[in-house]
Amino acid sequence: MKIEDIAEYLKNNGIKPSYQRVRVFEYLIKNKNHPTVDMVFRALVGEIPTLSKTTVYNTLKLFAEKNIVIVINIEDNEIRYDADTSVHGHFKCEKCGKVYDFQFDEENLNIKTIEGFDFRQTHLYIKGICKNCKMNY
Repeated sequence: MKIEDIAEYLKNNGIKPSYQRVRVFEYLIKNKNHPTVDMVFRALVGEIPTLSKTTVYNTLKLFAEKNIVIVINIEDNEIRYDADTSVHGHFKCEKCGKVYDFQFDEENLNIKTIEGFDFRQTHLYIKGICKNCKMNY
C-alpha cells in the first residue's frame, strides 16, 4: 500500500492522516511483527525525530478505537498491535518472544457454555515454543 493509499484509508475510517499517523500505519502493514508501542517508536524515531512514545501510543489507541488495528494482549504486561483485522489467532513463542499468526475455524469452535450469545470479537492466544526455537532447544 502506498502512502497516498494509506492516507486515503485513514480518512475513510475517520482519522486525520497526519504524517506520523500515516507512517505508524505503514509500519504496521509492512512489518508483520505485531509490535509494541516501543517497537514502533524505536523503528520510526530515527526518520521522524519529533516522534514521541506518547504520539505512537495515542495513534495506536485511535487506530484500535476505529477498528483498523486489533490489540493483542497475550500477556498482562505486553500489548501488541496488528493491522490484520481478520479473525485469526496468535501464537507467542516463550523462548524468542515472536508472535505468529495462525488461522482457525471460528464457526467450529464448538463453545457450548454460552449458546445463543452473539460474538462481537474472537481472540485466540496460544503460548509455547516456535519451530525455530524448538530446533535449537
